[in-house]
Amino acid sequence: MEDTHKTMLMVALTSSSLALLLLITFTLICICKRNHSRNESWDNKESTFGVEDMKIIKEEMIKFEGGEDLTCFDVLDAPGEVIGKSSFGTLYKANLVTSNTIVVLRFLRPACTRRVQDVMHAVRVLGSVRHPNLVPLCGFYVGPRGEKLMVHPFYRRGNLAEFVRDGNGEAQKWSVIYRISSGIARGLNHLHTTLQKPIIHGNLKSKNILLGRNQTPFVSDFGLHMLLNPSTIQEMIEDAAVEGYKPPELIKTNDTSVETDIFNFGVILLELLTGKEPNEKPNPNQDFNSNSILDHRIFGPVDEEDILKLYRLAMACCSPLPSFRPDIKYICKKLQEIES
Repeated sequence: MEDTHKTMLMVALTSSSLALLLLITFTLICICKRNHSRNESWDNKESTFGVEDMKIIKEEMIKFEGGEDLTCFDVLDAPGEVIGKSSFGTLYKANLVTSNTIVVLRFLRPACTRRVQDVMHAVRVLGSVRHPNLVPLCGFYVGPRGEKLMVHPFYRRGNLAEFVRDGNGEAQKWSVIYRISSGIARGLNHLHTTLQKPIIHGNLKSKNILLGRNQTPFVSDFGLHMLLNPSTIQEMIEDAAVEGYKPPELIKTNDTSVETDIFNFGVILLELLTGKEPNEKPNPNQDFNSNSILDHRIFGPVDEEDILKLYRLAMACCSPLPSFRPDIKYICKKLQEIES
């Protein structure tokens, strides 16, 4: 009898073990099928969004001249404050703790930029540009999810738009107006003519002209459009239209060019000469004497004919037809003639 009970117990245990084994096997099969289905759906998603979404990008800090000591830790942990916002990013004034250096960090919203692998060539080109009147790119941070952060020097004296309209008498001195005009032209000339391939600024305006000592101008934001996606570029152009910087040809296209930069340079010259915001389209066929243009606004040792020459140059730059606008070499030549 005892042997019979033992036999029955062994059979029961064996049956239970077999049932448990079958249950585990069935569960594993279901999991494998589910994972296979999930992998197929991710494959489809990756084919839709491209290579960047197939993997997590390695965190990296790309360094250029002036940013040799930058680290990912410095940039990400730097205490700072927001000093500007746009449709595609945010500007921070940040203090790099390890070096006790103040820099500007430009965070580009991932949704507004092109894929990391599509912008790296442009980033390296922009990082190589150095000129006394251009704001250098010192570093470029790429985050694990495609975040992009640009590192620039910080200029304590603000931008040209603030300088012109803050009521400071310095902005009315002819020597200052001429110095700023010539500096911007030299920076633009470097972008358009001295590199292997011209770099179009794409968003030139007085807010993007930063000032250093003695009102030395530094052109910022050049080539930024090369990092942005088409819809964001369109938004940037529409913002420029609201501010009075949109050339007529961009009504039908988003393709900026050296001619669009020249138009915007002309608008900036008019801001410098009149002290007014560029909310009215200039009329290139209109001509005045310097007193009626400026209402005795500009002072200092200056020949009124030189003021008029700069005004006419500004109006030529703002011609509605791109082909009628002077190129930057001609502009630099005319500015030198005014100085002499």
